[in-house]
Amino acid sequence: MGPARSGKSTLLRAIAGRLRGAERMYGEVFVNGVKSPLPYGSYGYVDRDDVLIESLTVREMLYYSALLQLPSVFSSKKSFVEDAIAAMSLGDYADKLIGGHCFTKRLPTGERRRVSIARELVMRPHVLFIDEPLYHLDSVSALLLMVTLKKLASTGCTVIFTMYQSSTEVFGLFDRICLLSNGNTLFFGETLACLQHFSNAGFPCPIMQSPSDHFLRAINTDFDRIIAMCKNLQDDQGDFSSVSMDTAVAIRTLEAMYKSSAEAASVESMIAKLIEKEGPYLKSKGRASDAARIGILTWRSLLIMSRDWKYFWSRLILYMLLALSIGTIFIDIGHSLSSVVVRISAIFVFVSFLVLLSVCGVPAHIDEMKIYSHEDSNRHSGTLVFLLGHFLSSIPFLFLVSISSSLIFYFLIGLRNEFSFLMYFIITIFMCLLANEALMMIVAYIWLETYKCTLTLICLYVVMMLVAGYFRIRDAIPAPVWNYPLSYISFHTRAWSRTSMSIHHLQSGPQGRYPACRLSEARMAYHRRQVPSG
Repeated sequence: MGPARSGKSTLLRAIAGRLRGAERMYGEVFVNGVKSPLPYGSYGYVDRDDVLIESLTVREMLYYSALLQLPSVFSSKKSFVEDAIAAMSLGDYADKLIGGHCFTKRLPTGERRRVSIARELVMRPHVLFIDEPLYHLDSVSALLLMVTLKKLASTGCTVIFTMYQSSTEVFGLFDRICLLSNGNTLFFGETLACLQHFSNAGFPCPIMQSPSDHFLRAINTDFDRIIAMCKNLQDDQGDFSSVSMDTAVAIRTLEAMYKSSAEAASVESMIAKLIEKEGPYLKSKGRASDAARIGILTWRSLLIMSRDWKYFWSRLILYMLLALSIGTIFIDIGHSLSSVVVRISAIFVFVSFLVLLSVCGVPAHIDEMKIYSHEDSNRHSGTLVFLLGHFLSSIPFLFLVSISSSLIFYFLIGLRNEFSFLMYFIITIFMCLLANEALMMIVAYIWLETYKCTLTLICLYVVMMLVAGYFRIRDAIPAPVWNYPLSYISFHTRAWSRTSMSIHHLQSGPQGRYPACRLSEARMAYHRRQVPSG
């Protein structure tokens, strides 16, 4: 426990072995008296923010989590899930969608927090780390959650969590407390001994005040600013601090008192005994194979996509409306030489706007990336496993989108009535959407924010459209940057130039039939017929 920026979350990550790359740890971590990191499966870590898949039910969410975490040799994974549901008292919400659907409400904040904790309990860890378990919870939900965690701790699981402050009822549930301020330890020991420690230092807790409020007001430097502001008010509401001295002085006093106290000596003695005794060595429980996790992630992504209207259904409707709109605009354009330019223009518009409308799937990609980041930090999945699972699951949906929109567009503008050219057109559109899906995943991974991802993708799409060879012949585009490599990277270039092969043969005088040609050749032939020589 401690005020903001006191080092609570950093200490928790250091113990759990989850420090970021720029952070360095000075000190040693012992597990059962043995200097070693916590092995996989022996601990669970719950972040402060709840990262959940809202299109799944609670039971589905926990079951897929169990499949990812537990090795394939465990045949009773469903029983592990049911035990986690019972441990967090989620029985009434087990079959409800986490994020709600249509007219159903999403889970309350307290229950969502329970689901986040239950996700780590399916491994039956020895130690459970929780960063701010009462974050965004009201007093009743906070007390219910802490009683549940107290019950969990009584089963033998060690629960270590950070907390900013708590009510008197919640504070009474703690076994031990580590009080931090500016990265320094002001107290570590039993909760009742902490009250005595403050009293011995000259800061007794007022009768009508919560102990946690008293601790924080004594060691939080922000209260000095509040007191200074209140002194300048004519309507002074009284003293906001239960300490009669400067906060910095109080912190130094409490730190010095703790270093020379019996509690600090008992902690040092306990550490020495544990290191000398060396308890049982925790072994890794194993994990599912990469092939199994790829299959699990693929199936889970398929289920998410089928339920998430933001990812698939909205895009399907928009693509079909786009194909219908472009097809009806360019309908009945005939089969003259000038229709080549018109048809290729229609293909370019179709490909360009098909890709452009895909930005509506950005929120779903960001949600997927957040889930991946959480699971990867807890070593539930890896980068390659996630990419392959997401790639395989997107194939059937993108192919269905390609078929539905391409069929409408293809026959409305009157392209070649041959099955081979139709399939070539559909496959080309499908590959374009697949390449665009990979680009969206990369951008979503970089930004993880809807506005930035959308802006970045639109800028990239515009550049790809400019260098695709439609507005200006590719050979005439400046070479150093625009022609190479941008025009070669742009999948617009490949998509619209390849699909132009599906244009009908054109009748043109005694020369017979002109084959379907590139836009530049069609424009030159068209202008030679329209503009007189000289």
